[in-house]
Amino acid sequence: MSTHTDTIDEMLRAMSQKGWRITEQRRSLATLFAESGSYLSPKDVYEHMKMKYPGVSFDTVYRNLRLLSEMGVLEQFHLADGLKFKASCLSHHHHHMICVSCEKTVTFEFCPMKLVKDLPESFEIQSHRFEIFGYCADCKSAMPTAQVGE
Repeated sequence: MSTHTDTIDEMLRAMSQKGWRITEQRRSLATLFAESGSYLSPKDVYEHMKMKYPGVSFDTVYRNLRLLSEMGVLEQFHLADGLKFKASCLSHHHHHMICVSCEKTVTFEFCPMKLVKDLPESFEIQSHRFEIFGYCADCKSAMPTAQVGE
């Protein structure tokens, strides 16, 4: 299991390999995601960053989130309350089950791509993601029976 320091190092190494300068702000961004372990909206990240760097703009934060997502350092999720980001696990391939209520995430190692058949041969797959959205046991047990499975 990766520690916060390992996650920060992985993120900074990925940035450096893409030619990014490792600034104090980018190190802070990597630390925020490594230590958070949860999903963060662009607004969450902006609010955190502006406490330490009052001159930072929302556009700069959002642009960095988008670029970090494109390079694979952050994963981007469209959850019920909007777009959120989470640090990617760069050390091994896995997928997620995500609770739509509390956002608890459970990783699983099985890769469903092994079962996908009849893809066009002309399409060269570069990467893939697989997420299952539902309710964790805690949230499911707290719901009125009529709501479960609606």
